[in-house]
Amino acid sequence: MKPKEIIEGMNVSRETSQRLEVFENLITKWNPRINLVSRSSLDDLRQRHIADSIQVFRIAPAGTLWLDLGSGGGFPGLIAAILAIEERPDLKVTLIESDQRKAAFLRTAAREVGVICTVLSERIEHVAPVGADILTARALAPLSDLLGFAEQHLAADGTALFSKGVSWKNELETARQQWSFDVDVIESQTMPGAAILRIKGASRV
Repeated sequence: MKPKEIIEGMNVSRETSQRLEVFENLITKWNPRINLVSRSSLDDLRQRHIADSIQVFRIAPAGTLWLDLGSGGGFPGLIAAILAIEERPDLKVTLIESDQRKAAFLRTAAREVGVICTVLSERIEHVAPVGADILTARALAPLSDLLGFAEQHLAADGTALFSKGVSWKNELETARQQWSFDVDVIESQTMPGAAILRIKGASRV
């Protein structure tokens, strides 16, 4: 049977679409037990979570090591790993998720969609510095805290991509009281008023 179109306008191949469909079904199956996404957003999983993660992957710079913090249900890190199979085969993806049940889900999902990635079930601050080229986080912590994680795990010339909701301007203002950094604000394609903050060169004030 031909796989249904997962995301309109996101330009993914048939094979990637099949993997995303398997992943979507796994989220739906596991969610009642471990709350990978909010119940209210489950019916809009493709747009709210999958498409939102795809747009992060599309704006990510070149690099060979992607680190996703607080991966939860796999957004955006596992979606990035799925797309990378065809689009960026040299990319290695590591997911950090301290919740053991969610880490178990991530390992199961990676295996069932045919993705090779590393899942670390530890607290972010306890993981040895990774030196990632690309660092992502979604719905994890305030920007000031995320920049502290970036200081620990991002390579000196690396790029952080942080998905933020409609309060992103306030988070930027607060973070600038403690940090100096270069930022590009990229309007979200999936949530009005939200943004992806593309950050480089963060250092403490």
